[in-house]
Amino acid sequence: MNYELLMITVAVLTLSDKGSKGEREDTSGPLIGEMLKGMDARVTYYEVLPDEKEVIKEKLREYSLKADLILTTGGTGLSPRDVTPDATLEVIEREIPGIAEIMRAEGMKKTSRSMLSRAVAGTRGVALIINLPGSPRAVRENLGAILDVIPHAIEKIKGDTKECAAP
Repeated sequence: MNYELLMITVAVLTLSDKGSKGEREDTSGPLIGEMLKGMDARVTYYEVLPDEKEVIKEKLREYSLKADLILTTGGTGLSPRDVTPDATLEVIEREIPGIAEIMRAEGMKKTSRSMLSRAVAGTRGVALIINLPGSPRAVRENLGAILDVIPHAIEKIKGDTKECAAP
């Protein structure tokens, strides 16, 4: 069986109370779409949701049945309403800590506040779920740090058995 992906189907979920009420324009979600244009990926699903743990969990479950990759933006900090990582941890089946570790390491090159990110990454079924910060600058830095490994990760999640050694 050939596991090489033809097109990565992506769901982008922006988590923002103000954004979900139309009180703030989402710029991070569209930026994610722009950044993915360099790879064979298409944002098929996009929503702006409130910072509500149960809503986030429901959407992660729903999109894990429809998309290869779910990228969330927002809700990864320390405020009481930042519940995206908590919801993600309750939904994923396997955590991939290296993704969040490298995003925080990349952020530390710019600001020590990066260590306060609670972002997580993992799998649910054959979908890869990654939490990104909410600010466009942090999205650019964090997603930029991991973008090149996403296609390989998805191939492996879907069952590719080729050797993983880099060429």
